[in-house]
Amino acid sequence: MAFPRTPNSRRLALLFAGTDVAVLGLVLHFFVPGDVSSLIADALFTVLLYLLFALVLPAAGRIWVALAAFGVSAFIEIAQLTGVPAALAESFPAARLVFGTDFSALDLVAYAVGAAVACAADTALSQRALQWRATQTE
Repeated sequence: MAFPRTPNSRRLALLFAGTDVAVLGLVLHFFVPGDVSSLIADALFTVLLYLLFALVLPAAGRIWVALAAFGVSAFIEIAQLTGVPAALAESFPAARLVFGTDFSALDLVAYAVGAAVACAADTALSQRALQWRATQTE
């Protein structure tokens, strides 16, 4: 029996991956102290954006999805220079998780790495799934 390739199977996989990435990022943020865990959590934020964009726009190319995820992450980081995210975090503390408060150029590097890793993993896993489906007989 062949496993049919449907957009729903990809979306379901993206949804599960997004849930896992969100949980891992929150665990790193709240329970693992240090700069390295903070950078990994930042990269996971961009991976989560990649997965959300890929979920909502399944026909979009992987490179464009990665660029969009990096672009949104970078925009939020650069917005921290204005002080608006910090003011938002004061009035609504949960906003700190999404918008942050302090600008760090190193975070931009983490976002780029997260977008690149997400794109590469998505491409590799998709190719592997295609190869597996090609070996299945009906």
